[in-house]
Amino acid sequence: MPIKPPALDDLDFERLQADLLARIPAHTPEWTAPQTGDPGLTILQLFSWLGDNILYRANLIPERQRLAFLRLLGLQMRPALPARGLVQMQFDNPAQLASADFRKGVRIDQPMPFEVQNEIEVMPVEGQCFIKRAPSISEQQQLAGLLPDLQELFAIDASVAGYVTTPIFADNKADRTGVDILGDSVDGALWVALLAPDPEPATVAAALATLGGGEDNRAATLSMGVAPSMATPEFGETIGIREPIPQVWEVCTGRGEGNQYLPLDMLADSTAGLTRNGVVRLLLPGKDDMGAPSNDVADAYQAGVGDRPPRIDDPVMAARLVTWLRMRPDSATAAGKLSLGWAGPNCAEIEQRRSYGRQTIGRGTGSSGQEFELGVGAIEPASLQLAVEEQSGLVPYRQVPEIGAAGAGERVYTLDSEAGTVRFGDGIHGKAPEAGRAVQVISMRAGGGREGNLPAGSLAQFPAQSGKPKIKLNQPLALAGGLDAETMEAAEQRIPATIRHRDRAVTASDIHTLAAATPGVPVARVEVLEHFRPHNRETTMPGAVSVMMLPASTRSRAPAPRPDRPMLETLHRWLDERRPLATELYVVAPEYRAIGVTVAVELVDQDRREELLQMVTNRLHQLIWPLQPGGLQGGGWELGKTIEARALELAIGQLPGIRSVAPIRLFTGQDSDWREVKANADGNVVIELKKWQLPELISAGVSTGTVAADSVPAAHASSGSSSDAVPVPVVPEHC
Repeated sequence: MPIKPPALDDLDFERLQADLLARIPAHTPEWTAPQTGDPGLTILQLFSWLGDNILYRANLIPERQRLAFLRLLGLQMRPALPARGLVQMQFDNPAQLASADFRKGVRIDQPMPFEVQNEIEVMPVEGQCFIKRAPSISEQQQLAGLLPDLQELFAIDASVAGYVTTPIFADNKADRTGVDILGDSVDGALWVALLAPDPEPATVAAALATLGGGEDNRAATLSMGVAPSMATPEFGETIGIREPIPQVWEVCTGRGEGNQYLPLDMLADSTAGLTRNGVVRLLLPGKDDMGAPSNDVADAYQAGVGDRPPRIDDPVMAARLVTWLRMRPDSATAAGKLSLGWAGPNCAEIEQRRSYGRQTIGRGTGSSGQEFELGVGAIEPASLQLAVEEQSGLVPYRQVPEIGAAGAGERVYTLDSEAGTVRFGDGIHGKAPEAGRAVQVISMRAGGGREGNLPAGSLAQFPAQSGKPKIKLNQPLALAGGLDAETMEAAEQRIPATIRHRDRAVTASDIHTLAAATPGVPVARVEVLEHFRPHNRETTMPGAVSVMMLPASTRSRAPAPRPDRPMLETLHRWLDERRPLATELYVVAPEYRAIGVTVAVELVDQDRREELLQMVTNRLHQLIWPLQPGGLQGGGWELGKTIEARALELAIGQLPGIRSVAPIRLFTGQDSDWREVKANADGNVVIELKKWQLPELISAGVSTGTVAADSVPAAHASSGSSSDAVPVPVVPEHC
């Protein structure tokens, strides 16, 4: 039988009152008919209520014991994690042509507290990103006869490559699919046009003067937000700390023919080399070293040719142009691909936390193990600075993970981040605050939760700052990373697993348990492949362990769930800290094998034809699905399990309203290369999967009749092209 601690006393108000009423004949036989409203009955009800409260408090003792057990184990409930993201700051008044500085830590109060994580100097310019896009195949056919004429016109000795000046991230909105800066462009560069609020020459000149340092002639900074598009890694792709991508940021001088650039110094790069969302702070030169070449072909017929900025044919935008920025990533480090989801100037990173200043949280008693509450939970450990009053004044104390390892005189404390409490030593292990001495928080930050995962466009208002112009916000990307604090029930469920694996990933069971509990990652399924090295599909490699993870939620548009790179990197960091030194750890995305299915069924009721066919389609997708309630057993399709047409026929035939099922046809491949799988010697159609593979149902054709269709529809992928030849602007015709 299950181990279930009993309640210390199961009496409640009703039973206590009934017991007291039953005692009336023995003690007061003359009281024969207690009625509602009698003073005596009211007194009995009062004592019943008091007894119920006492028993309720007594029954809380087991819960206190569980909490004490958690503390003895050294387990703390996991704190809430904050949401993070990017916002773009713009002047609400277009006539504002001077810059405005905002310090780190300025708060955004609505709809919930966020803080700016970097100092930002807002400039009176807008940004529009461009690439020199390689023409599509149909456009190349149109331009086949034009390019030789352009080569002769511009007197270019080398080969030429036409490009189309293509704006990206229009209206400052993110591109969900991403734009490959290296693969989709002919020059492998991102171009950012810095535009004045209006096309008036005086406005453009004023904006340029501000970029150049203004009246103070002090070098200004421009904060460029960059958001790489996180694609789903391929199976076997190395997951770990990504190598930063070197990049060169340049500004156009506008001198001569406009093909001169100055490299810009990067003061800070929170993108970690274009590997995550962040802000690149660029130090700008003086106004005499910035400018833009003419886009008028009558004035400069070579506009946009070669290394020059893209040619803009929109006269209004061309008139607003102040200067160009160019970002050139290192294609070798990026392996020829760099997909960006968004980029723009005047950006700041924000985080769902709030800063707290100096405050006294209590006074020492001189006793051992003193504990003080900080007043808030979900504390950021690195931000907490604590000091204790001594004879010489306030003395800072150091945060440590375990007090028991400290010496007698060490000024240390431990932090329970989720509960928001600090604990000091006992005089033998760590110094205890003396009686009457103040314990002060110098600074700390706290906050977090799922409510901070706001969709794009949720933040629009910036609180008014004294002496600063009014600012409006553009939030091009959804905020992500917010996670609620762990509940008591979840923490208790971790106790058996923690005792078993002791936070060490040694056995396959340990790895599975730890991977499923990775903080901040919505893990739906984990598979541990022992002795498996994914790079060469080696299945007998001693010491190698591969962990395959499927997320509960995903941003991928593919039919089956796929983790993105940040998810796998978080899982890898979590497990890598806990693995034995000799273990060769790999964290991989699932390898799917594309499957096509056609089936024909005979219906009991033809009046429900569409409903029943849709039911069959849904059943197929449920059967060939890697998560619960998918698969033949309801736990998701098993890793490496063979797909048998007869098993699928049996499952479909059990649906209500289906009279019979024709032999199912299975197909492998994808797009236009579907191949039907032939029956084996037993007459069954099967698809063998490797031990590391899962099926992905790409296409399902369901019809009525006695013979299933002999083909499945195929999707056609588009392709782009690039060239190392001299870029030449072209304008393809469009129907």
